[in-house]
Amino acid sequence: MSLAITTSYAGEFSGKYIAAALLSGDTLANEEITIMPNVRFKSVIQKASTDDIVKDADCNFQTGQGTLTLTEQILQPKEFQVNLDLCKKDLFATWQGAEMGYSQYAELPASFSDFVLGHVAAKVADKTEKNIWQGVTAVAGEFDGIVTLLAADAALPAPQDLVKAAVSPATIVAELGRIVDAIPTTVYGKEDLRIYVASDIARAYTRALGGFAAAGVGANGFDNKGNNQVLGGLFFDGVQLVVAKGLANGTAVAAEKSNLFFGTGLLNEANEVRTIDMQDVDGSMNVRVILRFTAGVQYGQVSDIVLYS
Repeated sequence: MSLAITTSYAGEFSGKYIAAALLSGDTLANEEITIMPNVRFKSVIQKASTDDIVKDADCNFQTGQGTLTLTEQILQPKEFQVNLDLCKKDLFATWQGAEMGYSQYAELPASFSDFVLGHVAAKVADKTEKNIWQGVTAVAGEFDGIVTLLAADAALPAPQDLVKAAVSPATIVAELGRIVDAIPTTVYGKEDLRIYVASDIARAYTRALGGFAAAGVGANGFDNKGNNQVLGGLFFDGVQLVVAKGLANGTAVAAEKSNLFFGTGLLNEANEVRTIDMQDVDGSMNVRVILRFTAGVQYGQVSDIVLYS
């Protein structure tokens, strides 16, 4: 008896598999930036700003009393593909264990083709998480990430373009303070304001909260918990910290969630998800996996963002 697993999904029918591949990384799964799921080719992100428009009242309509400025940013997702040759022999034992209930992963899909797609989707999610923050479109398989875009944007105000320093439990409070101090007054205190930090920054801050080298915290650490600090829900000066695993070490970005955008085309007819069992083609035990999808990021108002890099 042979096992045939050829499947094909195209256009909107491939959307659920593309979504699983792209949106399961931490940043997107936790909706820490705004997701635009149906960008076919490109999308225009508009932001409005005004100067001082409130004036003393009189009986007349006064012209020239204020200026409304509209700015536009273009989010144009880049096209990507995944072409893999996988050996069924290498994957089948693991899949069999899952089917028989011996695996610790209770929610693995029932069919082998879905298992293979799930395996590939996890790899795509990891790559996408990195691309969101530090990708470079000139590199194959990457699109320009948020840090890359900010570093190249001459409109980023100089006081908000911070040069990073070496972080440790002894220095992290001062460095996070630099970031908070650079946040524009109009943005500080917004409900969706976040400081997205690399893993090493989060570790240093957690250790500082444990009482290790942070002046004023004390030997028993914050809330007398020592080094038993909770990883989730970290705050600094009232601003929530988000551990963005795609950020390079020592890097951080302060921005509103609503000002950062991830775009893809889940309903794009060019999307494709396919597994081809090569056993019926060339007699081998190989499975070919094909994914085609689009992805990209952009921000709206650069003057509301702080880059620490």
